[in-house]
Amino acid sequence: MRLIRLLPVLFLFPLTAHAGDVRVFKDKRGVINIVSTNSRLPGTGERYYKRIDARGTVHFTSKPPMSGGYSVVFVDACPACDVHSTVNWNATRLNTTAYADEIAVAAADFGVDASLVRALIHAESAFNPNARSNKGAQGLMQLMPATAGMYGVNNAYDAGQNIKAGVEHLAGLLDRYDGDIKLAAAAYNAGEGAVKKYGGVPPYAETRVYVDRVEILMKRYQQALTTAGVGASS
Repeated sequence: MRLIRLLPVLFLFPLTAHAGDVRVFKDKRGVINIVSTNSRLPGTGERYYKRIDARGTVHFTSKPPMSGGYSVVFVDACPACDVHSTVNWNATRLNTTAYADEIAVAAADFGVDASLVRALIHAESAFNPNARSNKGAQGLMQLMPATAGMYGVNNAYDAGQNIKAGVEHLAGLLDRYDGDIKLAAAAYNAGEGAVKKYGGVPPYAETRVYVDRVEILMKRYQQALTTAGVGASS
């Protein structure tokens, strides 16, 4: 087994561990260490720098190592896409305040329920505006470069531009599928071609759990926003 050491600068993101393949512990210096059978970095949606030292130990850090000899890696940003996620989606903490103005404006402009927008952002990036997947999806709503280009986005990491384009894209999907949230979410995740090919939600494990989790989050956001006195719908 190889030792993977996360330096202190990585305390910014949550750690996850799956029984049987990862053991996480903190040493006397406060450094979080991971003993793993692989070199996958836990966390979501950030740029990291990977270096392997002379002993074969794999190090990850959020800042470029001064010693050089590193490679840039990305961690998938979509927490709701993880088939093996241990998150309780019926109880995980919601974010009802971040980007309130941007979400409200986009939801109103394109006629999309603000609860669905918030659910999708939660599912795609956990409200991390700098999220980037290893497939190249960027920002809060994880726009692929081609999709961002379709909607005139010149900086996918700008929250306003990202949300506006993501909601406009989502509105188009809802229109295409006559308001069917399951199909719209499936198309957002797997693409419209996959939904057409299978005549519904594709049989991909990732897409199926993603759709379920988006629906759970949307219902919870509707209730939370209503309780908070914030309009959930456009």
